[in-house]
Amino acid sequence: MSGPHVLIVEDSADQLLLLRKYFERAGCTVDTADSAESALSLQSDPHPTIAVLDLLLPGMDGTKLALEIRDRYPECAIVITSVLDPESYPAADAVLPKPVTGRDVRRVIAEFASERNAS
Repeated sequence: MSGPHVLIVEDSADQLLLLRKYFERAGCTVDTADSAESALSLQSDPHPTIAVLDLLLPGMDGTKLALEIRDRYPECAIVITSVLDPESYPAADAVLPKPVTGRDVRRVIAEFASERNAS
């Protein structure tokens, strides 16, 4: 059984590569984008089950992107990764505060797996 399909949207190349590595090591299929606009133009099949979003993006910000993803993919879990104050985060299913660790990523994946198994 393969892991979740994850969309990572992060404009920092180093952070994007790090997040991709952590999620792939955890058994996920990963798509990446460096802006909200490029993320929305991806034609993912299957649709992402987890979207990991930075809030400080060029162009459309991560808060607006989170709303758009919720509209397009209602079953997709939204995970926020940011250096901003958590009080300024949009509604999300989980948070990965920066700096993100592999343990943080595995914890989030395990939480979603247990929620899906319970439903």
